[in-house]
Amino acid sequence: MDPLTHFLTGANLGRSGFNRKTAYATLAMTLAAEAPDLDVFWGFKGPLDGFEHHRGITHTLIAAPVIALVTLAVIWLIHKARRKPLRAGLPPPRWGLIFLFALIADLSHLLLDYTNNYGLRPFFPFNPRWYERSIVFIVDPYIMAALAGALVLSWIFGLADREIGAKRPLFRGRGWSMAALVFIVLYWSLRNAEKGHAIELVQNSGVVADPITKIDAEPYPFNPFTWHVVAETKDYYQTAEVHTRRDDVQSDPTDITYKPAVTPQVAAAKQSWLGRVYLDWSEFPLVTDVGNDPVAGAPPPEPTWHTVEFDDMRFGYSAFGEGSSHNPGRNPLGGAVYIGPGNEVEAIFIGGREQK
Repeated sequence: MDPLTHFLTGANLGRSGFNRKTAYATLAMTLAAEAPDLDVFWGFKGPLDGFEHHRGITHTLIAAPVIALVTLAVIWLIHKARRKPLRAGLPPPRWGLIFLFALIADLSHLLLDYTNNYGLRPFFPFNPRWYERSIVFIVDPYIMAALAGALVLSWIFGLADREIGAKRPLFRGRGWSMAALVFIVLYWSLRNAEKGHAIELVQNSGVVADPITKIDAEPYPFNPFTWHVVAETKDYYQTAEVHTRRDDVQSDPTDITYKPAVTPQVAAAKQSWLGRVYLDWSEFPLVTDVGNDPVAGAPPPEPTWHTVEFDDMRFGYSAFGEGSSHNPGRNPLGGAVYIGPGNEVEAIFIGGREQK
């Protein structure tokens, strides 16, 4: 999920009752809930470095206690640097509980990332498999609104209490935060059921003429009853737009993408650094030799080079409208390799940026 949703989740977890057990609970949970995304700093080494390590070791179960421990250390330093005592009535810092609460917040990050279609590898390095539930979009407006609304409403009611001179309670907003968290669980349940229904509709509709070897449904951010379904057969991918409330499946021959031929250049690109990383992550890979076409935003290839593009059919649709917008190699999650005349790798690109 997006960073703001992770921060808001940590804050609401802290205010749902954990903050009554120890000082710094909300701060620790807010920081730990976003901490796994520190892997973005790999991107400074290059776009492929960033892509390879995104949702990598920091998004694993083995790293969760380490992240919680680092969070605990940060909180301890903040505590030692404080010049003012804690507010009267607050519980003292209980460092064991702060570690435990930071661990819970870190695990909330993994759970949220699991629910979207990018996925994560929670059991890495022992099991490198990617897992994704694909029930919510990477930025979900309803989840974000529920989490932000819980904090804002608590603040507004606090202002109202001060305006009328009511005594300020020590802890505020527990009910709002708990309601937001319960809403998310119910919302996930709805989307999970509708996703299963969308896949079942495609499987039973007969719109895919050949046996389906793999199928998945990708979410839209605003409507939990509309899904972009990708079905794989031996020779092609077929997409469908599904409306689960109407039991409606829309697909035609223009929604079929045949698997490209494996040319010598494609075979070489699959063995490249980009190929190994991309094919390990991709669920519905599309690797295409597009001849001498340049990568968008990059220097053109030499006349004797071939451009091999990598894409994943999971992301070949418009998130803000229904229907395919597939454009291999020219999206933020697409990649490309320039292959020379001897099938050597000449250049690597992710999202139009070159890996130096």
